[in-house]
Amino acid sequence: MDVTSPAILEIGVVLLLAAAAGWLMRRLGLPAVVGYLAVGVLVSPFTPGFVADRHHLQLFADIGVVLLLFEVGIEIDPLRLGRDKRHFVWVVPIHTVAVAVTAMLVGAAAGLDWHGAEIFGLSIALSSSVVVVNITRSRRRATSRETNHALLGWSVVQDVTGVALAAALISTLGLRDRPLWLAVLSIAAYGAVAFAAAAVLPRVLRRIEGQPDIFLVCIVATGLTLAAVGEKVFGLPLALAAFVAGLAVSEGPVTAEARRRLLPFRDLFAVLFFVAVGSLVDPARIPGAAGWIALAVGLVVVVKAGSIYGVGRLLRQPGVSPYQLAAGLGQVGEFSFVLASVGVAEHILKPPAYTAIISGVVLTIAISTIAVRLAPDRTVRGLR
Repeated sequence: MDVTSPAILEIGVVLLLAAAAGWLMRRLGLPAVVGYLAVGVLVSPFTPGFVADRHHLQLFADIGVVLLLFEVGIEIDPLRLGRDKRHFVWVVPIHTVAVAVTAMLVGAAAGLDWHGAEIFGLSIALSSSVVVVNITRSRRRATSRETNHALLGWSVVQDVTGVALAAALISTLGLRDRPLWLAVLSIAAYGAVAFAAAAVLPRVLRRIEGQPDIFLVCIVATGLTLAAVGEKVFGLPLALAAFVAGLAVSEGPVTAEARRRLLPFRDLFAVLFFVAVGSLVDPARIPGAAGWIALAVGLVVVVKAGSIYGVGRLLRQPGVSPYQLAAGLGQVGEFSFVLASVGVAEHILKPPAYTAIISGVVLTIAISTIAVRLAPDRTVRGLR
């Protein structure tokens, strides 16, 4: 009792603070995510006052990310995505590589060595799947159905491209004992495992559909187990493993019911994800890294978001807002600070650049969630 009570108290206090901050932000006309990020900074070890245990936060945040992306994967039909968003199959990989190379060259010009610049560039190129999903699922969303599909489609292809690039980068830098061919083989092998599990899961769910408690336990346990297997056995990022597992599960009446029952848990734990992200920021290091932070945010806004807007204008997909597509993807993603952490641990990435990436995650998530709501109706109607 003495061991678990402090942990439970911490999570309870953090959730109460997040609820209050989220409510306040919405009263001010801002997304609740901004409040969650601010709470993360407030309860971090880098600010005075109450300090939450980051390990507890990270555990619940990981659960939220897994349930969030597992549920999204279930909803997306890969065949329909391929038909409706065929442009993404070739546009997004080219765009991701182009942004990564541009940011890498800028990072090298700013003083990073080439290995550090490669990590910096790829970190800038990747967006946050969790933020994209949060934008498309928000009760106050201003995006159209077509824009939501475009955001999710772009995010999916970008994640796959990013993992392939990261596997190649890590193998090239020798940061892990895993050659590129083995990394690719691991991804394919995990896909086979996920599809094998997906062939069994709907049948099991149909048998227990009349027992709501067991039904819920089964679907949550499946998502968590498959994601963990993908990370521990096959070396995939936890979020991508969860998404691939959900993607393998075919959409149908039973899996649609599974998605519906996952929603409350997904929303609860997703809040802790944003708090955990905010808790990584050390305000004391920000003044020394101000130039790098400005550079990182500038690259995201001008190079990444600006080029996505241009691509959206060129593709001219009916009902899709290029402005909201750019704003919704115009942030640094959760996988970026994983890459940055590896780089700084291996003494490849300079501490100011690491601080810039961590701070850039928080700043660009806040900017993205606010910007995506600006002037949506005029832009969407203009393309219809």
